[in-house]
Amino acid sequence: LQFHNDSETESFITSSFEQSDWILTQLWYNFAKSILSWFYCQTDINGMLNRGSMFVFSKEQFLKMTKLEANTKLDSMLDLGAGDGKPTQSMSCFFTEIFTTEVSAPMRKSLGQKGFKVLEIDNWLKPGGYDLISALNLFDRCDKPLGIVADIHTSLKPGGFFLVALVLPFKPYVESVPSHKPSEKMDITGETFETQVEAAVTMFEGIGFKLKSWARVPYLCEGDLNRPIYHLNNALMMFKKKDL
Repeated sequence: LQFHNDSETESFITSSFEQSDWILTQLWYNFAKSILSWFYCQTDINGMLNRGSMFVFSKEQFLKMTKLEANTKLDSMLDLGAGDGKPTQSMSCFFTEIFTTEVSAPMRKSLGQKGFKVLEIDNWLKPGGYDLISALNLFDRCDKPLGIVADIHTSLKPGGFFLVALVLPFKPYVESVPSHKPSEKMDITGETFETQVEAAVTMFEGIGFKLKSWARVPYLCEGDLNRPIYHLNNALMMFKKKDL
């Protein structure tokens, strides 16, 4: 799918540029980060300071990926590794129940404040329990991504949606383990964006999913004094569960 810079995307970009010009606020962030970094990881620091929100896709783009109607209301969704919940909000209005998981305690607090139900990271498996499960820029940050994908397949309803965002080139980095390397390796190979997308699709389809649509989108993050906004190349892929 070919996406464009719609109003929701433009609003996030404009807000990031405006915040970058708040000199006193940005100086406070830098000072606080220099102190907190002795005790906390970057994700926790962002949660404590309520900064560093991410943008992956808009509500309009989500509807295009799923081919759902704007007035759709499905039963339940689960966003794994949801961060502060900003990307979750692009999907949440289309579901009655919104579940999330997140390792970071400050981010979990933020998710609860947004009204999302926060599950423990080892207690979300629910056979046939969800209409959609999303893993947005998660698999390059977790220790056992293949086990998570298998659990996602189990937890989706028949024909349920599996929404994946991958930063490419794929370079796993796990904050929670000393080596920062995952114990399970995803079979995503190739030297170019296109070949890695093909490898990722082949891998996910081999596990029991069928690709329905995909797009290349910028993975946006609020900036700082150095840059008003940060961005990475993101492959956004919408799969549906196949019965094995």
